[in-house]
Amino acid sequence: MNPRAKKFLSYYKPYLGVFTADMLCAFAVAGISLILPMIVRYITNTVLVNYEISEAVGVIAKLALAMVALAILQFLCNFFIAYKGHIMGAKMEYDMRNDIFDHYQKLSFNFYDNEKVGQLMTRVTNDLFEITELCHHGPEDIIISIIKFVGAFVILIQIDGKLTLLLFSVIPIMFAFACYMKGKMNRAFRKNRENIAEINAQIEDNLSGIRVVKSFANEEQEKQKFRVGNGKFVESKSYAYWQMATFHSGLGFFTGMINVVVIVGGGLLIARGGLKISDLLTFLLYVNNIIEPVNKLINFTEQFQNGITGFSRFMDILEIEPDIKDKENAIELQNVRGDICFTDVAFHYEGTKEDVFENINLKVPAGGYVALVGSSGVGKTTLCSLIPRFYEVSGGSVSIDGVDVRDVTLHSLRSNIGIVQQDVYLFAGTVADNIRYGKLSATMDEIIEAAKEANAHEFIMGLPDGYNTYIGQRGVKLSGGQKQRLSIARVFLKNPPVLIFDEATSALDNESEKIVQESLEKLAAGRTTFVIAHRLTTIRNAREILVLTENGICERGTHAELIAKNGMYAAMYQVGTV
Repeated sequence: MNPRAKKFLSYYKPYLGVFTADMLCAFAVAGISLILPMIVRYITNTVLVNYEISEAVGVIAKLALAMVALAILQFLCNFFIAYKGHIMGAKMEYDMRNDIFDHYQKLSFNFYDNEKVGQLMTRVTNDLFEITELCHHGPEDIIISIIKFVGAFVILIQIDGKLTLLLFSVIPIMFAFACYMKGKMNRAFRKNRENIAEINAQIEDNLSGIRVVKSFANEEQEKQKFRVGNGKFVESKSYAYWQMATFHSGLGFFTGMINVVVIVGGGLLIARGGLKISDLLTFLLYVNNIIEPVNKLINFTEQFQNGITGFSRFMDILEIEPDIKDKENAIELQNVRGDICFTDVAFHYEGTKEDVFENINLKVPAGGYVALVGSSGVGKTTLCSLIPRFYEVSGGSVSIDGVDVRDVTLHSLRSNIGIVQQDVYLFAGTVADNIRYGKLSATMDEIIEAAKEANAHEFIMGLPDGYNTYIGQRGVKLSGGQKQRLSIARVFLKNPPVLIFDEATSALDNESEKIVQESLEKLAAGRTTFVIAHRLTTIRNAREILVLTENGICERGTHAELIAKNGMYAAMYQVGTV
């Protein structure tokens, strides 16, 4: 069996009992739909003809009870399909969403460097909805449609072959029309979805940049741009509704034509004595049992295509092997001192052959404070990212306390490294929630102590609800310096032996920089620290400064030693780059 098909079927395994019951209910619903018209035929052909009135009333009463019982059974089966069947689909969607989200957590920065967040989110939302619709409705619709269609054909051909063939001769034309119009309607609505996606993107762009819009007084231009996009949406929706109206009214027309064929053909057969009136009534009752399966099968073709496409996209992600993962028998990193060693390290990005840097050799003792400077693009951030294995070395090795980072578990490695970045990411939630991210089990006292260490307690207490203040998506209600101090408090709470400061103060004003710098120096005390910076204030206390170029480390020493060399660092210092 195809591995993807096997994976698809595996999601049914936990719910085989519900799935089996769902299919049995589908059988029952289809079977009852076929039985009821036959009861009507039996009443008109047999009971009313062969029984006395008093006897006929009794038989009809019994049949009525039987039909009520069947109707109740059909109701219960439909309820089970609509409720339990959908819950089964929702649980399968839950399982798939967990699988893909878990897999996202395993993938490295290399993967995210080449993907768009919006597209990755679509795999978790829209694609999975299409898959579960197929998982639930697909088998059920096929079973009901086949039983109804084939069953109706078998029953009707036994009643009258000519009228049955005449009736079914219209079906291929109806099916061809429905498929053609369904395709056009779907394309129209797909275009409509694209337009609404454009509108959503435009709204998001406008609202995200509302401060820029207002600062340039361009509200009128934005409104005009929005009206153009909104107008295209109305045009596309009008066209989509035209196609939808044609599709549904066309199906109504063919339904009417089938009834006309049955009535005219049946009338002629009755006139010639070849058909009973009761049989004509039976034919008319079975028309819906023929048309409904046709509609379901037409819908299934689209459902199947969307579901399989969604599942293929889903599997495209699951089949990506993480390029950075724990090796077999990886050890737990414990009692970390913080000795970091780079030995003949080289690195190039996936899909490229040119090294970002090569032959990097560096030893930083526990508690060491190293600063990295150099022009943009020489690999300062990438070099530091090799320590927590956000990227994998292309050559050489990086070790911590003498152990190659590739030989230890990712969780234990990263648990011992704290990172403060320029672009601080805060989650939607409270101040306390965001600080607690550094240690999920932290008490409120620990959170407050970490905030005090990060010089954040004072401004936090000035917020409307203190530590319980909701800070908005990405912390939009806070200033850059405030966000940076919360990120430092997170690392204080984590209390790691190794730190990486990635241009942590470059985007701050002088006053905020001074406060944050004090927090960073307090945090760095006694820890192995790597600092990536452009400002002298961040690196002046470094025990060693490394100057990186495309060819690797070209200079190293203290600030005074490098100034005395009058080399690249001195030139950078003179023009104010550091």
